[in-house]
Amino acid sequence: MNVRRHARRRGSMFSLAPLSIKAALAAAFFCAGAGPFAAISTGAAGMAQDGVTQNQGLLKTDFSALPGWSRDDHRAAFDAFFRFCQPGARGSGIKNDVPAATCEAAREGAARISASQDEARRFFEAHFTPYRLARSAFLTGYFEPELPASRHKAGPYRYPLLAPPAGLTAVTAANRPKGWSAELSHGRLTPDGLVPLPDRGAIMAGALDAENLELVWLRDPVDAFFVHVQGSTRLRLDDGSVLRVGYAGKTGHPYSSIARVLVRRGEGTPEELTMSGLRAWLEKNPGQRDALFRENRSFIFFRTVEIDEARDGPIGAAGLPLKAGRSLAIDPAHIPYGFPVFVTSQDLDELDGSARTFARLLVADDTGSAIRGAGRGDLFVGSGMDAGRIAGEIRHAGNMVLLVPNAAAAGLGGLGSAGR
Repeated sequence: MNVRRHARRRGSMFSLAPLSIKAALAAAFFCAGAGPFAAISTGAAGMAQDGVTQNQGLLKTDFSALPGWSRDDHRAAFDAFFRFCQPGARGSGIKNDVPAATCEAAREGAARISASQDEARRFFEAHFTPYRLARSAFLTGYFEPELPASRHKAGPYRYPLLAPPAGLTAVTAANRPKGWSAELSHGRLTPDGLVPLPDRGAIMAGALDAENLELVWLRDPVDAFFVHVQGSTRLRLDDGSVLRVGYAGKTGHPYSSIARVLVRRGEGTPEELTMSGLRAWLEKNPGQRDALFRENRSFIFFRTVEIDEARDGPIGAAGLPLKAGRSLAIDPAHIPYGFPVFVTSQDLDELDGSARTFARLLVADDTGSAIRGAGRGDLFVGSGMDAGRIAGEIRHAGNMVLLVPNAAAAGLGGLGSAGR
């Protein structure tokens, strides 16, 4: 787990000076000697060189001060959280930052908690302390599309999703070559060392064609591009079978929003260039499509994922199936995987069709190339085109309250107060 900066301690309290939230949690656990979180602190030294901005803060608050807290579906929230406490949730491939003691309490009362809204609410209130992010949040939505596809390039199926190339490697402080660009998060390991991978433009021009990486073929280049943005999709193959593909790595080049490029060019406003608005622009301007795609140098690779339970979403970055309406993609440099996050927004009414302020307890279990900063959240809406229409319209300001397990909150105690 990466910590981006040391916490600066003042007495028994941690300063709100430039500090990532996750670093503060790490330092709190380290000072308390708290089990698995002590490992977070071991990477603290030198992590600031990765260039992640801090200047984030947590303000302690009360559950009674959270607007809409009492009317949420806490049983659904508990079910989403409990994925991190089930057998195997600390196994290989699972990124789980929830303390063992918190999970032990969840397992001991699981039957009672799952059967009662009041018991579920009391579980969160008894075992977590709410900390509001000092800065406002920016919320978007994402979904898992279902698209027609083929395992073979034939007829209309001409636009591939690629498997990872040999040697694909995440760049860390331990393996970063001297002079390596700070913008490149991944590279290819060769006998001569780590080398950069081609970016999207080069791959579109055929830079990887000779490696036969094509996993599946899609009909529509716009669909293929948006699968890169979403990170996963369900596919209806031409033989009638269903396949899911998920994120398996990336070239490591920085992500750029093509909608933002169009806004800068005066082609529309952020409100107009939602996912549906962007699709409409691409359909009207096919001659400019590929050049616009190249503006986003980031390129994603995929793997096949077994579908065990039809109701489950794709596997998120934490290694667990996503839950529609309860999964939240976050920046793991700031918010730990498995932590509940209470999200509110006055404008976000797409998910429940209500005029009331959106208020829902979500669980941090995914991330994405565009999700950067403590106040950045991407809500998983579900699978299919209906979910896509909803997700494409979510682009709202809001607030986030991080529910910190009490063992960690004891170390954070001095981060100020809010809403009292």
